[in-house]
This record gives sequence, C-alpha cells and structure tokens, in this order.
Amino acid sequence: MNDDALWNMKASALLELMAAGEVSSVEVVEAFLDRISEVEREVGAFLEVMQEEALAQARRIDKLRQSGEYPGLLGGIPVAVKDNICAAGAGCTCGSRMLADWTAPYDATVVRALKEQGAVIIGKTNMDEFAMGSSTENSALGVTRNPWDLRRVPGGSSGGSAAAVAAGEVPLALGSDTGGSVRQPAAFTGVTGLKPTYGRVSRYGLVAFASSLDQIGPLAADVKDLCLLMDVISGFDERDSTSEDRPVPSYSQALSRSTRGLKGGVPKECLTQGVSPGVRRCFERALEMLEELGIDIKEISLPMTRYALDCYYIIAPAEASSNLSRFDGVRYGVRAETESFEKMYMRTRRNFGPEVRRRIMLGTFALSAGYYDAYYLRAAKVRTLIRRDFKRAFEEFDIILSPTAPTSAFLLGERTQDPLSMYMADVLTVPANLAGLPALSVPCGFEEVPGSGGGGEGEMVRRLPVGLQITGRPFDEETVLCAGHAFYQAVAPGVEAELARMRKGLGRASQGSTRCCVQGSG
Repeated sequence: MNDDALWNMKASALLELMAAGEVSSVEVVEAFLDRISEVEREVGAFLEVMQEEALAQARRIDKLRQSGEYPGLLGGIPVAVKDNICAAGAGCTCGSRMLADWTAPYDATVVRALKEQGAVIIGKTNMDEFAMGSSTENSALGVTRNPWDLRRVPGGSSGGSAAAVAAGEVPLALGSDTGGSVRQPAAFTGVTGLKPTYGRVSRYGLVAFASSLDQIGPLAADVKDLCLLMDVISGFDERDSTSEDRPVPSYSQALSRSTRGLKGGVPKECLTQGVSPGVRRCFERALEMLEELGIDIKEISLPMTRYALDCYYIIAPAEASSNLSRFDGVRYGVRAETESFEKMYMRTRRNFGPEVRRRIMLGTFALSAGYYDAYYLRAAKVRTLIRRDFKRAFEEFDIILSPTAPTSAFLLGERTQDPLSMYMADVLTVPANLAGLPALSVPCGFEEVPGSGGGGEGEMVRRLPVGLQITGRPFDEETVLCAGHAFYQAVAPGVEAELARMRKGLGRASQGSTRCCVQGSG
C-alpha cells in the first residue's frame, strides 16, 4: 500500500483496510507522521508531535488485531488534540507562555475515551492563546497557516486542528468551541466541524475559557468521519458538573435517515452581518441543493441574534477573567522570580499575550462594582432572549441554516490591529454557543479571491472554502448530522477534487525534511 494513498484516505476507509488486514496500524501512523514531516514547516499546525508514543500505541493495536481482540471503534486511527485539552504526559500550553513548560498529569475524559477505543493520539495542535481569537495568530508559540493559501489564516481558535485535517496531516482532530472556534476554522479550511450541545461532551480536562460556553468538538474531512468521533466522545461524565445524563444515540447510524420532510429556517438577519458576495452566492446555491434533497426551506426571523456578538463579548471575557485568575505564579503558571510578591504577580501576569490581557480587562470591568448590572446582568438577560428566539423557531423548524462565517479566510495580519473586525469573524457562530445548541459547519463551495499573481502556484485567483452552518435543537445532533451528511454527499465530488489539488501542492518546499517531535516558534 502506497503511503501517499494512506494519508489521503478518510478514517472510515482506513478502518476498513485495517479490519481486512490489508494494512497495519503502524503503517497508517507512519504514513501520517511522514506527511507531517513533509508539510509541517509550511502549515505549522502542531505544537507537539508524539511520534514514539503514537507508534507504540499503533503496535499495541496491531497485536490486539492479530490476537483476534476488538481494537476499538477507532482502532489505529491517528487523532490530533487541541493544546487546551489534557493528554497525560504531553504538554498542554494553551498556546501561551504562561503554560509553556506544563505537562498534563492526566487525560481529559475525551482523550481517555479515545484511547479506550483504540485511537492513536499523534500530537497536540496550535491554537489562539487560551482559545481567545479567530485566526490562531494569537498563539505565543507560532503561527498556523491555512493550507489553501499559506498567506491566510486557518481560523481560530482551533486553527491548528482544522489545518492539520485539511493538510492531510491527520484524519481526525479535536478542538474546542466557545464562540465558533471549531466551526469557523472548519469553514476556512474546507473541512467539517461540530459544536455539540452544551453538556453532550464532557469538559473535564479542558482548560476553561468561558465555562458556560465552552464545548469540545470534532473535526474531520466529512460528516461520516465526524460521527465516528462523536460516537466515542459523547456521553455523561460525573466529573463534569455540566454534563447531561442522557442516552447517546449512534450518530453513525443516524446518517442513513432521509432528509425529506425536514423543515429548514433561514434567519433573515444572517445575511445582513457583513456577508461577502462570494459567501452569499455559495450559501444561496447550498439552499437550492438542500431543497433538492427534500428539505422545505423558509425565511424566519431571530431578532435578538443581532445582539449576540455584543452579548458574547461581555459574558465570555467576564468568565475568562474569573477562570484565568488562577494563573498567578502561585497556584498555576510560569512564576516570575522577583524580590516581592506584588512584583512577582505583576510580572507573572505579563506572560499573557495582548489579546488575553484585553479580554481579562474587559471581563473584570464588566463584573466590577457599579458596572455589573449595566453590562454582565444585561448581557445575561439578552442571552435568555436569544434562547427564546431559537426555542420559538424550533417549534416549527428542524434545522436553522446560515453561512458559517461572513467571509472566507482573510490574510495573515489583516485584522490583528483591529480587534472589532477580528471579532466579526464569529458573528454567525456565537448565537449557538449562547443558546447551547448543536451546530455543524460543512463545506458548501468556494469563494474566489485575488491570488498572489506570481504564476504557477501563485495564480491570479484563489478559490477559498466556504462553510454552511446547520444548527439544531438541543441534543438533536442526529438531525443536524443527517442533513449535513446528505448535503456533503451532494457537494463531495467538487469539494474533494479541490482538496486533493490543494494537498498535492503542499510540502514541496519541505521535501527531504526529517520527522519532527516538537513544532518550534518559527
């Protein structure tokens, strides 16, 4: 079996090959390690590649198969994990100097579940510092680039996980989603990403950003692979006080359901939020295709969602200021040694980057005496109204449809000096977090943007991925994934042809490089 063919394959296809004995787990893991070596210097998706640990796990899976034992649902499949999710023995930096030397002493519940089902943890991926950002430019440990155009961002904060899947460095990955941090990078990099219902996936072992909003979510090439991850990581966890004790269906089996008769609502507000002409065209074409699949689509109104971004940027920073107060150099975090406690505390806190400091200050102000009622309490009330809007909509509709992001991937550095324009990248994703709803991003086409104009690989026009967002009722991931799968099947030929072309062009500048164990700060 050609290694190139292995890293280009989806997880579901690799599982079939391994089950048939046509390829070993070690061969699969080695193929992806070689792919990482080939393209990682260009993409920068990983902060740590766990080569020896991954190969040892793969050998264990092969022994289980050879002895006739069940290797698990994901037996032998490499999975990358965002670097704010604990994996025992691996670093967990959160993309910050504050935790640059910290090694996780335990597995997050989702990581433990992956290991129990035979997944091979291949590495930890780059992210915006403490998950605060929409471009992965806020990482203190290096910049991740979009594989579709290395001059552009992969989205954030789970940009490393999304870029790794898109570049063929790994078939499956985990991210976290507080305001769109799984879905927006998925849209920017042409892969699928899901934010599960709040409480569906355990947050134990996830370094907290905004505790009422955070959710761990999967990224994969298509919805079928996404369901494999959801089947493993979903379920009740007594160690997470926000985890819901509900039956977990088989998401993979739900994909066989028909979409005919489903009702889809399109909020009229979603196309007034700075949506680019190219994204609008892709979205309108996606709606036509969904109607061809038997989904009845009508315009609706979610009037309070126009305030969602404002609401989010009060609630999330407020919770962040509380959660990050523990990183003081005494309990957690790199400690600055000075002659006094006060100076130690101040210098330690300088290990936070500018965006994290900005949000801590915003959140502390919103919670301070005299301003709590005017800001945080009012935002909490608006959040309730947003939830009511969705609840009313779901009395009539099964799914709600919108673009995932208002634009395709923007250029590196383009928005770093304008925080408000950066925040607007999440304007269509934050409502689902505020309402605690499941939401999926699936590729729906390409937007043409000016290229570098250098000829050859620097063509005059670049085609960048665009995502369709499908939002569902609480704990109804089945319907969301079913609709997303049916839609992806319709667009897959075009999307996957472009994906293959993009992947083929990667790695040429890095030919002959050796396998890496840690991605540096370059």
